Amino acid sequence: MNSAWSDPILTCAEARALETRRFGGDEEKEWPAMQQAGAAVGRAVLEDIREAGGFPPGGRLLVLVGKGHNGGDALLATATILERHPDARVDVVFPLGERSLGPLAARAWRQLMDGAGLPAGSADRVQRVSRGPATEAATYDVCLDGIFGFQFRPPVDAAVMAWLRRANQHPHIRLRAAVDLPSGVGEESADGAFRADFTYATGTVKAPLLDPRHRGTVGRLRYLDLGFFDDSAAGVGDPGCKAPDRVLKSAILAPLAALRATQTDKRTFGHLCVVGGSRRYPGAVLMGVRAALRSGVGLVTAFVPESLAAAFAARAPEAMWVGWPETATGSLALAGLPLLQTRLDRATAVAIGSGLGTEGETLALVAEILKLAGLPVVLDADALRPEILAAAPRGRTVCLPHAGEFKRLAGDREATTDTLRAVARESGATVVLKGPVTRIAGGATLQSALEEAGPKARSTTVYHSFFGGPVLARGGSGDLLAGLVGGLLAQAPAEPLAAVCRGVVWHGLAADLLARKRGQVAVQTTQVLDHLSAALRPTGSAGDPPAESDQRPGAPGSDRLDR
Repeated sequence: MNSAWSDPILTCAEARALETRRFGGDEEKEWPAMQQAGAAVGRAVLEDIREAGGFPPGGRLLVLVGKGHNGGDALLATATILERHPDARVDVVFPLGERSLGPLAARAWRQLMDGAGLPAGSADRVQRVSRGPATEAATYDVCLDGIFGFQFRPPVDAAVMAWLRRANQHPHIRLRAAVDLPSGVGEESADGAFRADFTYATGTVKAPLLDPRHRGTVGRLRYLDLGFFDDSAAGVGDPGCKAPDRVLKSAILAPLAALRATQTDKRTFGHLCVVGGSRRYPGAVLMGVRAALRSGVGLVTAFVPESLAAAFAARAPEAMWVGWPETATGSLALAGLPLLQTRLDRATAVAIGSGLGTEGETLALVAEILKLAGLPVVLDADALRPEILAAAPRGRTVCLPHAGEFKRLAGDREATTDTLRAVARESGATVVLKGPVTRIAGGATLQSALEEAGPKARSTTVYHSFFGGPVLARGGSGDLLAGLVGGLLAQAPAEPLAAVCRGVVWHGLAADLLARKRGQVAVQTTQVLDHLSAALRPTGSAGDPPAESDQRPGAPGSDRLDR
């Protein structure tokens, strides 16, 4: 898969070595990167707080500043927020003392206090706070944590621990944001670490952020790409990088945003067959079909229980709806198999599972379909069963389980990244383990292309998507993903891994846009579909980012701004 679409996830030692190679300890090289990181954090915070109503006029920040680069990043992020909101008030805390500031952090502090580049008078609203009681009665819209970075080693100084405790226990902080890693989290971690709502990984994603032990402190992850992997000087392909895990970037959507060839017709863009639905779960397959229709696929044929076909055709007339014979309980019957068989030669992919139900005859039907299809297949929901996966074509099958469904596929094994790799290798399928961080592993056949990249790639690569959030914790969001991935797979049947990663990112970006526009609560799952187009629509450019209110996560350059 195109390396521009993802970056490696590094251990803290690897991240340290990369920065040493890139900057060589030269502060004049590090300062522009710090400015870039701080500005990216500030913009990202303003984007993400929109999910909770936005940053208000006269809002207030609590900024915890350590002596190193994370402290400088936090101060520069504060300056970016003040550029957008010059009436904001800022309380700055130096838990290790102001005199402990390193050269670049001190430079960032002087720049903030001097008001360099800020609207007139905004710097006057910044005050240094040295005592806990001065902050405990205040209400803060954002708390920025920049005390420790990835070189943290325990134990934590008592004064620092007191401030971390205050920040964690403060009852009136709307959003807690950690720069790079929450303070107290690293290769070795400490109890009482900062508990973030969002953590903004600057430049590289460090492995401790994905350690299951830190889920309660890391919160939601954003990757702020600073271009560290854009050239060979950054150490791309360095053999010292042990982990084959990678983080996906919104750049993977660029092909979808490009102009299509003019000499095309509907057959050019693939034909997806969707098989699913039951009287008990009628809505799931309709949601999947509606998502497939938004994927850019040329044709969609949906095979659903005959009692549902007419009503569904009225809801989504762009699809071709085929009524399927039903069992006594309203599920798909084996007798309908010829309906699909006669149409498979015109299809390029099949998606099976949404709303299918668990009736034995229907599950037997799925196994028969897999024997006949000879096409890339997406399996979801009740079709995710070991016996069905065993019958699926190796290297051409995609599975989309949530944690419960993955347990069904993995047996008694825990849902770890290593187990995900194992299930993908054993089945030859591309397996997508959905969750707060969605993980994707390609099966054995798909790995052959990756193995050409060298020794590092020979362990099954797992791709991590940080896009999306609690707004997706709703019934039907998986059905939308299944339809979207199915439609993309039908358009690129020879590239299942790319199609899957692209679908996961697109789905998550659209959910982010929905949450920023409507909040996390009073929304419906299908409203995600209304934001798929905006996630692809470029606004601004990499060198001239769009305004906060107009910025699209999928826009060119936005990997560096708010991911």
